[in-house]
Amino acid sequence: MYSAKTFLCRKRVSILDTDMTETRPHIRRGDSVLLTELLVEGKEDKYIVIVESQMRLDEEKERRWPYYIAYLHDKYGCPVVLLVVCNDAATADWARTPITIGLGGLTCMIVLAWVLGPDNLDPIADPVQAKEDVGFAVLAAITHSRSGQIGHILEALAEALDTIDTSTASVLAELAEAGLADTDGLPIWRALMATTTYPYVSHLRSQGRAEGRAEAVVLVLAARHIEISGADRERILACRDSDTLTAWLTRAAVITDISELFAPLPA
Repeated sequence: MYSAKTFLCRKRVSILDTDMTETRPHIRRGDSVLLTELLVEGKEDKYIVIVESQMRLDEEKERRWPYYIAYLHDKYGCPVVLLVVCNDAATADWARTPITIGLGGLTCMIVLAWVLGPDNLDPIADPVQAKEDVGFAVLAAITHSRSGQIGHILEALAEALDTIDTSTASVLAELAEAGLADTDGLPIWRALMATTTYPYVSHLRSQGRAEGRAEAVVLVLAARHIEISGADRERILACRDSDTLTAWLTRAAVITDISELFAPLPA
């Protein structure tokens, strides 16, 4: 237990800069961040779910996860939930361990993740069952990505995704791919996405190309030390127009100020 006397007995105290603003972009991303808006009894309510596909122990996440939660809570002013999806029991047990931030008995923050793993989520290999709750089917596919049934599980998921709206299906398909990384399920899923003709697959390919260009614009600006605000960064990453992104990427390599990036494009 720490007391006031403990702090007064310290030999040296350094005063740090009180400005916590980050003028240069630092890439910190969760696998997926979902904003859910509900209308309950005429009143709108919303919350955010951070979805992390965690395939192994990673001590860095013990710092990153509290940051993700604090950042999104401050930005959107609504509850934030951390959902960690694991495909082995050992990683799931580690992810369930509370992350405590503070000093001895002076706890400032405790982060508790909601963890799904093969020990508490059954596989879904039946397309009919997968269609009943597609989001749940995605999570089940990730948690059982090392299972011998993964081929049947992913076929059921691919079919189920075609029963919901194209935009949502694309987001869930991306989440599935991120969660299948480094497992036998990843090449199976990519083969399904390359050979099927579902509308959400075409949408996913188009979005993927645009998203890659938008991220490239941000990275070029960062490499050239061009100061960029959070709002400008979001504007770039939200853009999906191919011609605009191509022009921005060309400009990013030569401009000296962010205002030049958004100058009107030639007709």
